[in-house]
Amino acid sequence: MIISVASGKGGTGKTTIATNLALALEQVQFIDCDVEEPNAHLFLRPQIEKKVTVTIPIPRIDETKCTHCGRCAEACEFNALVCFPQTVLTLDELCHGCGACSYICPEEAISEEEKEIGVIEFGRRNGIEFLHGRLKVGEPMATPIIRMEKSFIKNERTIILDAPPGTSCPVIETVKGSDLCLLVTEPTPFGLNDLMLAVELLKQLAIPMGVVINRADVGNKDVHEYCRREEIPILLEIPMDRNIAHLYSDGISMVEKIPEYRDKFIGLFAWIKEITERIGNV
Repeated sequence: MIISVASGKGGTGKTTIATNLALALEQVQFIDCDVEEPNAHLFLRPQIEKKVTVTIPIPRIDETKCTHCGRCAEACEFNALVCFPQTVLTLDELCHGCGACSYICPEEAISEEEKEIGVIEFGRRNGIEFLHGRLKVGEPMATPIIRMEKSFIKNERTIILDAPPGTSCPVIETVKGSDLCLLVTEPTPFGLNDLMLAVELLKQLAIPMGVVINRADVGNKDVHEYCRREEIPILLEIPMDRNIAHLYSDGISMVEKIPEYRDKFIGLFAWIKEITERIGNV
């Protein structure tokens, strides 16, 4: 089973939910897909065992072969190539490494050079297999690293994917293929607005969803009303608790120090299994 944990906005407690679920279940594979700012390792504290470099192929033009026909620039969906009468300009920052330009070039004047954009680190803690990606500073594209992270998924295990915040391309790359997505929100106007955006995204991708409300006793009941109207199950509510906040500030997960929360997160997983099994039988 692949469970992704996402949110329409940052700061809702998405990583808190993902890491506590992993620690409660233990025998899982945890993948932190927030490659621009990974932080799950602060709570899971894995022993990092190895590192893999992530690269994408960047076009390089052989001017001795190039006839400046412009077909490469026409084929590029991302405007990473600009053809002038005497030369072709390549914009590495815009290139997505798709290879269309080298494939379509009639003169075979385009070769590809590997460009490092980040790394993936692998680790372990007890029964948790851990990996996270780190996007190189200054690089604009997170999705190739997320795609490579997901290539290491072990289907025989329960998979937890900690998604980036928001509803942009990295989030889509993370959640697609999930059996269920947990949407973590807070009962505030901003929380509701961004929850609605995330819900519409998951509807477009046809991914089943459930909601976890963090700091559930602040704000208002608009999130509850919205979930009721949309028939989205609220699977867990966590109150505003000073003790939890203190533990969080020390990098300690609530299931490690507050026993009743271990039972709650095991119960959350039971709800997830029931929902996915029900959908599978429809």
